[in-house]
Amino acid sequence: MTLLRVEGLRTWFPIREGLFQRVAGWVRAVDGVDLEVAAGQTLALVGESGCGKTTVGRSILRLEEPREGRIWFDGVDLAALPKSQLQPYRRDVQIVFQDPMASLDPRMRVRDAIAEGMEAFGIGTSQAERTDRVAHLLERVQLDPRQMSRYPHEFSGGQRQRICIARALSVEPKLIVCDEATSALDVSIQAQILNLLRDLQEELDLGYLFITHDLGVVRYLADRVSVMYLGQIVETGDTERIFTAPEHPYTKGLLAAVPSVDPERRSAAATVIGDVPSPAHPPAGCHFHTRCPVVFDRCRRESPPVVALDDGSSRCFLSGADVAEGPV
Repeated sequence: MTLLRVEGLRTWFPIREGLFQRVAGWVRAVDGVDLEVAAGQTLALVGESGCGKTTVGRSILRLEEPREGRIWFDGVDLAALPKSQLQPYRRDVQIVFQDPMASLDPRMRVRDAIAEGMEAFGIGTSQAERTDRVAHLLERVQLDPRQMSRYPHEFSGGQRQRICIARALSVEPKLIVCDEATSALDVSIQAQILNLLRDLQEELDLGYLFITHDLGVVRYLADRVSVMYLGQIVETGDTERIFTAPEHPYTKGLLAAVPSVDPERRSAAATVIGDVPSPAHPPAGCHFHTRCPVVFDRCRRESPPVVALDDGSSRCFLSGADVAEGPV
């Protein structure tokens, strides 16, 4: 069952100049994104830093206001709702941020931080009941409930991230957006958090939108992958197919850039060159053509269509059709 469906999402930020701060242009952080997350499954949203991944997550939660598009959650278009009517859906869609220390109030004890959402949504009939629930949640994320009276600075980074996960779970969500939730942790702690997230998903039938640049994490956790470049989704598919038979040149480049001791895994034809262009001035035609190792003239003139694949899609002229002119 599809839990979340995003269609044509655009989130642009104004560039203001001069004394009167007039709008002189737009940063096209998210420029026409489509994606789906099924209940009980994980969609990984991957790409280089600055490609717009985090803005997609924040736009879905309406922490950033989309310029265009639809955000269907349980059959309701969240993008069309005024903020005054979003409250019931705040409970269903939660977020775990990259930096747990920054997302926890240093003045609040752990018990209060986790119980805050329960109080806001009327979960639990008394403070004692909510405290019991906090203790259960801490046990569920493998922390000692006796530590609930401590402050965030008294915990390690991995423990703080577990607290953030417990806080997200406290309101019984259906979908959790994980925004680089393991990237700030040591490798061994990352593995523990990923195992915890997988166990929670199996137990609670949670859907995850997992935003990351770490392809090792993607292969371990994700059921499906959407690859993002300069505000657009360039390829979507099942995780195994993405890793074994990528379709888009950018996806191939990301995989080729993963460190490997086997030189045969590296391919010059898959190497991504140069830097990411500014989202304020994206290239004409295909956004990727300035870095693509197989670019040809049509790529510089026209924006490629989204081509349907057996398990997803690819935004490339070379996908699913014969091409009249070869790479240049």
